[in-house]
Amino acid sequence: MTAFYLMVVVFVIGYILIATEHSNGLDKAATALVMAMVMWTLYVVFGKEIIGLNFSSEFEHFQHLPHHGGLINFIAHNSLMEHLSEVCEILVFLIGAMSIVEVVDRYQGFEIITDAIETTKPFVLAWIIFFLSFFLSALLDNLTTTIVMIALIRKFTKHQETKWLLAAIVVVAANAGGAFSPIGDVTTIMLWIGGQITAAKIITGIFLPSFVSSIIPTVGISYMLKKMPPMVAELQHDKVEIPQSIKLTMLICGVAALVFVPIFKTLTGLPPFMGMLLGLGILWIISDQIRKKHPEDHAFNAHMKVSDLVKTIDIPTILFFLGILLAVASLQSAGHLEVLAKWMQSKDLSVPVMDGAIGVLSSIVDNVPLVAAAMGMYHISAAGATGELAHFVQDGQFWELLAYCAGTGGSILIIGSAAGVAAMGMEKIPFGWYMKKISLWVLIGYFAGMGLYLVGL
Repeated sequence: MTAFYLMVVVFVIGYILIATEHSNGLDKAATALVMAMVMWTLYVVFGKEIIGLNFSSEFEHFQHLPHHGGLINFIAHNSLMEHLSEVCEILVFLIGAMSIVEVVDRYQGFEIITDAIETTKPFVLAWIIFFLSFFLSALLDNLTTTIVMIALIRKFTKHQETKWLLAAIVVVAANAGGAFSPIGDVTTIMLWIGGQITAAKIITGIFLPSFVSSIIPTVGISYMLKKMPPMVAELQHDKVEIPQSIKLTMLICGVAALVFVPIFKTLTGLPPFMGMLLGLGILWIISDQIRKKHPEDHAFNAHMKVSDLVKTIDIPTILFFLGILLAVASLQSAGHLEVLAKWMQSKDLSVPVMDGAIGVLSSIVDNVPLVAAAMGMYHISAAGATGELAHFVQDGQFWELLAYCAGTGGSILIIGSAAGVAAMGMEKIPFGWYMKKISLWVLIGYFAGMGLYLVGL
């Protein structure tokens, strides 16, 4: 067995251990970290066997740079560092978003929303959560929306399975809402910036399929919620009494900081995590100014220190995310995803089959490298192209359906999207539970949305 295939074996074993976390007793963060480190070690030790000395023109250039010769240095100092920078962008973004949500939560800002929702029925709450998640994701992004909505869910119920079912709705709705928006998901941002799709066309072309793909599993989950116990009418509030005006101020500032992220990226061209950190910094300053105005309230001041709040961030979730993304990055760097993409291309598959397969694969492997591989394999056809090339023009069938499939397909499994990984970490949702209870509903919705898109052409 070559090292190339051994990397796949390690990934599969790690994947199984993560999926069976509750039965094997191994924390998924530890498994993900070991899996990623072993895969990169195999890659660097057996690099010559895996990619050969003529890996790419990039390697040819790299090995002639002073003090940077050799394949090992190329993998360790070029490939790994390049992927690590991309992974760290996501992790810093996640830390910033979680910090903002934690600050707003500690200031009881979310109670403005939860107090306005008077239902104690999980079934009714499921649909409120669905619509909030779907449309909020289009404005923010699926990851940030998931973090915000799960913080809201925690205000309504302490019942574990009820929270898991509501969190599953959030993941499905957030991924679908992000798919039809040019700023709602990393993959749609990639396609939008790359010129494969335009903002107006992706919204009009993918909105209805995305909505259908998420509403079908929501119907199934909402009926499961009918069997759950009613929620407690009186919500649990923090001990510190906070004036309504301060709650509202922090809610508005927190939401504004999150909404500002895509605007900041559009105006400056800087990565989204920069806008997120800017928003966190401003919210931090506002919090300090509010605390200064209440110097006599020692309980308030001690309870609301942002420097203490950020220490409560769920580090195991961050490390799990780090391990998963680095493991997938090793497969991308070593050429596994490229081999898969070329195999699909050689089979002369139809556009729906290619895009559909990418969507299903994105439930296992991160959708970003899959979409990146597709963008590298196929080029934008000239306007007015005919025959098969017509599918690859700007806003052509291939690109629109790719945005839909890559965005919604990640919901099939809990670890198939950034939103799912965040929800899994925040609420400790078991992989097996999600697959047993949710995956089939999502798969039905996924193909229903695809069918609607194809029929509507």
